[in-house]
Amino acid sequence: MHKLNAVSLAVATIVAAATFPALAQETEQTTLERVVVTGSAIKRLDAESSVPVTTFKMSEIREQGLTTVEQILSTLTASQSSLGTSQSVGSSTGGASFADMRGVGANKTLVLLNGRRIANNAFDGSAPDLNMIPLAAIERIEVLRDGASSLYGTDAIGGVINFITKKDYTGGTLNIGFDSPQHAGGKTANFNVGYGLGDLDQQGFNIFGFVDYQKQDNIGGSQRPFNTRYAGGLSTNTDPANYYQGDGDVVYNPAAPDCTNGTNLIKAGKFCRMTTSSFVDYIPKSERASGMLKGTLKLNNDHQLGAEYFITRSVVETTIAPVPYGSLSMTSDNPFWPTNAALDPSQPLVVKWRDTVSGPRQDKNINQQQRYLLTLDGTVSGWDYSTGLSYNQNRVTEKLTAGYANGSLIADGVTKGIINPFGDQSDEAIQYVRDAAALGTLMYGKGETYNLDAHASRELGDWLNAGRAAAVAVGAEYRQEKFTQKANSDYATLVYDSTGVDPATSVVGKRKVYAVYTELNLPVTSMLDVTGAVRYDKYNDFGNTTNPKVSFRFQPNKEILIRGSASTGFRAPSLHELHAANTFTNTGTVSDPILCADGNINCDTQFTAMNGGNAELKPEKSKSATLGFQFAPTTDLSFGVDFWWIRVKNLIGVIGEASLYDPANYDQFSQFYHRNGSGALSQATKDCPGATCGYVDTRQQNLGGNNTNGFDLNGNYRLRTAYGNLTFGLNSTYVAKYEFQEYQDGPWIQNVGKYMGAGPVFRWQHNLNAIWSYANKYTVGVTGHFKSSYKDDPSTAAGETNTVASYTTWDLFGSYKPIKTLSLTAGVRNLFDRDPPLSYQQAVFQAGYDPRFTDPTGRAFYVRGSYDF
Repeated sequence: MHKLNAVSLAVATIVAAATFPALAQETEQTTLERVVVTGSAIKRLDAESSVPVTTFKMSEIREQGLTTVEQILSTLTASQSSLGTSQSVGSSTGGASFADMRGVGANKTLVLLNGRRIANNAFDGSAPDLNMIPLAAIERIEVLRDGASSLYGTDAIGGVINFITKKDYTGGTLNIGFDSPQHAGGKTANFNVGYGLGDLDQQGFNIFGFVDYQKQDNIGGSQRPFNTRYAGGLSTNTDPANYYQGDGDVVYNPAAPDCTNGTNLIKAGKFCRMTTSSFVDYIPKSERASGMLKGTLKLNNDHQLGAEYFITRSVVETTIAPVPYGSLSMTSDNPFWPTNAALDPSQPLVVKWRDTVSGPRQDKNINQQQRYLLTLDGTVSGWDYSTGLSYNQNRVTEKLTAGYANGSLIADGVTKGIINPFGDQSDEAIQYVRDAAALGTLMYGKGETYNLDAHASRELGDWLNAGRAAAVAVGAEYRQEKFTQKANSDYATLVYDSTGVDPATSVVGKRKVYAVYTELNLPVTSMLDVTGAVRYDKYNDFGNTTNPKVSFRFQPNKEILIRGSASTGFRAPSLHELHAANTFTNTGTVSDPILCADGNINCDTQFTAMNGGNAELKPEKSKSATLGFQFAPTTDLSFGVDFWWIRVKNLIGVIGEASLYDPANYDQFSQFYHRNGSGALSQATKDCPGATCGYVDTRQQNLGGNNTNGFDLNGNYRLRTAYGNLTFGLNSTYVAKYEFQEYQDGPWIQNVGKYMGAGPVFRWQHNLNAIWSYANKYTVGVTGHFKSSYKDDPSTAAGETNTVASYTTWDLFGSYKPIKTLSLTAGVRNLFDRDPPLSYQQAVFQAGYDPRFTDPTGRAFYVRGSYDF
């Protein structure tokens, strides 16, 4: 067993389960303010939660050198993966990053800012982009590890992540940081500044603002060796080009059989393949700026008027391999016609060339998020109320900045004998390709959400003589959503061959949502509380749904707490999933389950797929439950365990490529294969639509179900000494079961500890830390992160027999406060320079490892400085 795994299990055995810090801290608090805690609409003491909530304090996060939401949530063991910025390479997410609680999908993790929704990412449409959160203004992050559709409505199946800003702020603060990896690339600089004035109690107002800026250099495909572990990103579009006649049973290349005279070629019999992964960024270049302005006016002792505005602009630049042209044509009168006796000069050649003359493709994704919010909060006749009116907007623009060309001109250049697809280019050909360059704005996307909400809560009296009053909350919400996606038609026409984006793309989706909900907390005895909640949602585009939840909290004494819940949930299809344009694009590197034989042209290549929205989608529905046991025998020790169960049906998604192209599954998935008249799949998007088009339908659809369960462990222990306090912490998640169906009523596929469908599910994840602090001036800490091993992607022979090793990294940091207003921090992430373990996954463009679960940066040093004024 891995060393960290053994240590973590030993600690878990000693403490017997997970922590509940609020219990241990309760005895030290002199005043407990009644607040709304994530997962409830009732104002209550923050120690009274009956649902599992993990809280990240920003002051502690900064000490550990974490500067992005993506980094922070990667430390959350309840999250199976972080769909990060690196996955924007070669995709259409606009550089977005998402969280995936419990592995049930990023679109089933609800993201809130101060308890209210923000707009979903306009290109992906499944969830808000985590990079859009104005992190400098955040005070804490509350993560509800339980379903909550009974209060929040759609998306709250796997959990809820609530980013909570400061309520008010006076004075100023300045934070500056710099990160430098030991290896090339990936340097990061960041700073933020904030200032606030006005005392609510004394002056009746407060206004504050924060500005944050971060810039990260890319880590290019030649700056780490992981893509040399095997030939990744295989393609039959090469330079020099592969060529064939007829149905492509026999394919040739002038560089074969050695395949040494060309760009990244490998042997494949009479033809060659190209490995493209060295062109792909491990981490793209990114630049983010955000600002937030918040003001509160005290109308009187009972009412406050608030206004809030935030804006974030993210620019992510990605690089992938040069454009592949899959069906160029050449006749025998062409000066570059191959001297191959096997060719029939009366028949044209099909040429599969990659445009290395234009160089790697690069794009720039400009993503802007903003929200305007007006609030009115206060107390009326014993009711604590809160109302809000907001407008949320996300705009994404995709610009192609290098490597793209007018496909028609390239095709003409090959047909007319100007471009030599089989050898070196003349000066005339190089100039011709350069003149064919086509750079510009490809796509626009905009998501808008108008939201009006109101809720109120109050105590009702001690109905059952339990020593505590019952409390009730009621609320209502009206939401209007709009989604727009549009191609720049003139430019999209020029680059259709290399992008597959339909120049006629112009899609608009709208919906209205009405909802009412209520929550009742009833103390039954001095030790037992029961809480019930129910929410009714009505959608104008698919109907209505009602979702209840019941939970309990049993505390026989101050040291022991038992809690549990049961609920139903739902997720409405997003407007993007319903209405996104159907476009033709390239698959990953796959093999035709029928036509692949003896390494022919239909093996280890890219075919044409049609993706996009599906107006026939139905909502996802879920059932979930939790049961927790929490213990705090002393003020310095707390531990416990939270068991969880989730079942989802009508999953919305696409079938993973590992399963979709598995020959053993072809009978089940044959309805998704739309072959051309020759029975083949197209290897060039320009063939589609049309008579020669053969494609795989990978549009969104309702799949089968998902069952998962497990438990969360964590524990805290504080050792007080004359030389400072030493605190130990453990957070772990164990997944006992994860199974899913890839189509309605299909077989259940087991996913724990093995790569199935779109990826693996980790059996164990741990975070273990030890922090020493002294005199409120010195702090030294070490943190370990662990993910267990799993069986690799079975879609390749090597992956089928490979076990991806467990992944452990250690971080070390220290901080010093020479004066009360100044803090200096230095640290090392990935202290032992652990490389990501080998994986043969084919799901994303980076090869040799899986960037969804591991970090290619390696050892990185950082410094931070914070000054309050």
